[in-house]
Amino acid sequence: SFPPYRSPLFVTWKIGRDKRLRGCIGTFSAMNLHSGLREYTLTSALKDSRFPPMTRDELPRLFCSVSLLTNFEDVCDYMDWEVGVHGIRIEFINEKGSKRTATYLPEVAKEQGWDHIQTIDSLLRKGGYKAPITNEFRKTIKLTRYRSEKMTMSYTEYLAHRQHHHFQNGIGHPLPPYNHYS
Repeated sequence: SFPPYRSPLFVTWKIGRDKRLRGCIGTFSAMNLHSGLREYTLTSALKDSRFPPMTRDELPRLFCSVSLLTNFEDVCDYMDWEVGVHGIRIEFINEKGSKRTATYLPEVAKEQGWDHIQTIDSLLRKGGYKAPITNEFRKTIKLTRYRSEKMTMSYTEYLAHRQHHHFQNGIGHPLPPYNHYS
């Protein structure tokens, strides 16, 4: 039930048995799926400033998820979203007076075991807010909630899928790198 052709999207890489985060970057602009996946798969693997670029020897331990974002709703109350159901994007003015944004995909708060306040506060810190967080300040946040369609594949699954398609397509037609998401 993926929306056709264009969608805001995020690509998340995790690694190892415990599926530690290894990179996550995306866009809130509706992208053509093929070019968007090609671009953000590489960007999140190589340019997430929180991590060193991925290396070839990590490949066998990687999991790649694609999240297509849907159902964007601006809400008046920063508590008006559901853990495990909604992703949230916040916009706020930091202590220097600059506008900042930050987001967590729908699964993040649930995976971390966070409630609404813990999620919001973690998101403020992720967005670079350094000052103490008061309830008054939380009320100034502009919050957008959204949902996502998510698909995950391990490297092993990717290889099996690719091999299956090579037999179908004839070995002379290697698949484009985004094919296993569509």
